[in-house]
Amino acid sequence: QVRLVESGGGLVQAGGSLRLSCAASGRTFSSYTMGWFRQAPGKEREFVATITWNGGVKNYADSVKGRFTISRDNAKNTVYLQMNSLKPEDTAVYYCAVDVYRYLANYQARDWGQGTQVTVSS
Repeated sequence: QVRLVESGGGLVQAGGSLRLSCAASGRTFSSYTMGWFRQAPGKEREFVATITWNGGVKNYADSVKGRFTISRDNAKNTVYLQMNSLKPEDTAVYYCAVDVYRYLANYQARDWGQGTQVTVSS
C-alpha cells in the first residue's frame, strides 16, 4: 500500500505560483500512474492532472492546461504540481492520488492523500 502526504499549499494572489509536492511511501511508487485532483467548496472532486510511471505521458484538465505542470521524481518517491498564473477559481483542496485510471469519461484512483489547501485571492 502507498501512503501519500501532500505539502506546499497556501494563500497566493491571482497571477502567482505555487508548487505542490506529494511524498509517497512504499517501494512500488515508481510502478504507478500518479495524479492530482481538487475539490472546491460545494463542488465534487475533479481531475487536474496525471503522469504515467516514467513521466512519459501527462494529461491535464482543460481548465489548467498551459498553466499547471505535473512531474515526478521516482528516486525521491515524489510527484509535483507546479501551478502558475493562478486564478481565484483554482481555490480548492488539492489531493494527490495513486494508481490513477480512466473509467468511462472520468478519472478514478485507488487511493488518496489527505489534501492541501490552495487559496487564490483576487
